[in-house]
Amino acid sequence: QTAPVEVSGAPAPLPALPESGDDPAAGQTIPTVTGSTFDGEELVIGPDGRAKVIIFAAHWCPHCQREMPILVDHLKDSPMPDDVDLLTVSTGVEAQPGNYPPSAWLDRIGWTAPVLADSKESEAAAAFGLPGYPYFVAVDADGKVVARTSGEIPTDEFDALVEAARTGTAPA
Repeated sequence: QTAPVEVSGAPAPLPALPESGDDPAAGQTIPTVTGSTFDGEELVIGPDGRAKVIIFAAHWCPHCQREMPILVDHLKDSPMPDDVDLLTVSTGVEAQPGNYPPSAWLDRIGWTAPVLADSKESEAAAAFGLPGYPYFVAVDADGKVVARTSGEIPTDEFDALVEAARTGTAPA
């Protein structure tokens, strides 16, 4: 449930998200992560001219286990706008904790967004400065970080991240 990834493009990983204050990654170009889905199809996450929200989730994380089904239900009533992509990175994979494998968990909850399988070393997560799970990164169409947050968030905050990605303006 892991796969090799290649991180390129950005000169260094994005800085870690601080607990408070300004995000030092705001305005920085995201790295390009080339990897594959659970089915082995190539998936590239990077600056490609499309706005996007990237969710990093771990199958064993209780916060992810609560958050992801809420987002599944929310997206049924409030689908992603046509000009914003929703991408997922399955990271922090461990066979011992419950809810393994992550592909079965995501299928079971009805997650339909493309999922990149991170490496055993969680290189994709590290490249994006992951502080904890779940982790959300809003990226504008120019490939620049607009906003990031970690932990469970209400659906209106998720919608604000989607709008931030779409407009290139950080939520107020």
